[in-house]
Amino acid sequence: MTTATASRYAAEYPTIAPTLPGQSLPWLTALRQEALAKFSAQGFPSPREEEWRYTNVSVIEKKLFSPAGSVTAGDIDCEWLKSYQLPDTWSVVLVDGHFSAELSVLDGLPETVLVMSMAEALAKQPDTLESYINQAVNNDEHSFIAFNTAWFTDGLFVHVPAKLVLEKPIQVLHLATQADVLTATRTVIVAGDMADIKVIETFAGLDVAYLSAAVTEVSVGANADVTLYKMQCESEKAYHFGGIYVKQAKDARFTHHNFAFGGLLARCDILSDLDQASECELNGLYLGVKRQHIDNHTRINHLKPHGISRELYKGVLDDRARGVFQGRVIVAEDAQKTDSQMNNRNLLLSNDAEADTKPQLEIYADDVKCGHGVTVGQLDEKSIFYLQSRCIDEETARNMLTFAFANEMVDKIKIKSLHDKVLEQVLVRFPQEGVEKSWL
Repeated sequence: MTTATASRYAAEYPTIAPTLPGQSLPWLTALRQEALAKFSAQGFPSPREEEWRYTNVSVIEKKLFSPAGSVTAGDIDCEWLKSYQLPDTWSVVLVDGHFSAELSVLDGLPETVLVMSMAEALAKQPDTLESYINQAVNNDEHSFIAFNTAWFTDGLFVHVPAKLVLEKPIQVLHLATQADVLTATRTVIVAGDMADIKVIETFAGLDVAYLSAAVTEVSVGANADVTLYKMQCESEKAYHFGGIYVKQAKDARFTHHNFAFGGLLARCDILSDLDQASECELNGLYLGVKRQHIDNHTRINHLKPHGISRELYKGVLDDRARGVFQGRVIVAEDAQKTDSQMNNRNLLLSNDAEADTKPQLEIYADDVKCGHGVTVGQLDEKSIFYLQSRCIDEETARNMLTFAFANEMVDKIKIKSLHDKVLEQVLVRFPQEGVEKSWL
């Protein structure tokens, strides 16, 4: 993309900067200025960059998205909010990029656990935040990271001390309610040694155009266990970039379940660095209809010996939708005894749908077990014929096979309320005749 749009954002930045959190912190101000300079020079990512070759974000330059002011609880449709707010969770609500204490539900949270807005954390825990912000990722990764670093208006800080097991998940609900708004949030999650936590990130918005740019940095302590779920069901007119960047200590376990359903153009990055004997599992399901473009980009860095990683992403694409999967596993020279498997499977329901997949293995060690597999195709005609031979009509047979394909990923969700919500979103995206929840 040309830097014309970047110049427009840079020109607007001086009027926005005083409203951003942490302006009194020299280290954060310097970090933001460095990020602003990088973004101003490069603009948004371009297809000329190898990591973005399948995803053109030039459509974003047609509008200038600006951060919104804080929204009061009274401005939110309570029924709409409740449709996404999961029961049996601690719930943190961010509206148009700003934390809402009125809408959040944190009663009963253990006293030793810190869950606070990024703005509050920068005011009360600045030294702690300095140790984590831009540590799992940096502005050189690509210019969307720099954009988020310069513009983030709020976000969340979660700190779980060593050996603590949280009895309920924490849900982070990102809501967009206004047209032409930029919702830029920064989330930092820290799990101490031997801690066990589950976090659910949910992205939703009203039927308007907006730009969501969210970065989440995760620090997983030694022998800790972190499970992160992401359900992205943005407006069909929205643009979404979400990045999850993870640092795993020795024997740490990180699991991510990524469900990408919404957005006109959406991209999710997941990058994790593994220490000795760390384990990483990445699961994903992306559903594209109409003219949606959904991009998933993963990178697992095996840095030390005895690491284990498993990755399975599945896509279902209909109409003129386009799905992208770029998965990369890097095994460093010192990472002997690495065990890694990566698979991407795509189901095309229309002749006009498109799937671009690029699995990569970069192996610099000589004693490893690594592999990958990719499939792109349509429904198996033999399976359809088999179901027809059991007195099931062709349309129902196709629907059953489609939903069975997707349901493998839905069934990996162990939180019932989230499982039911994801299942609901799957059915909304493909409301085909004869489909019943009992099949799933």
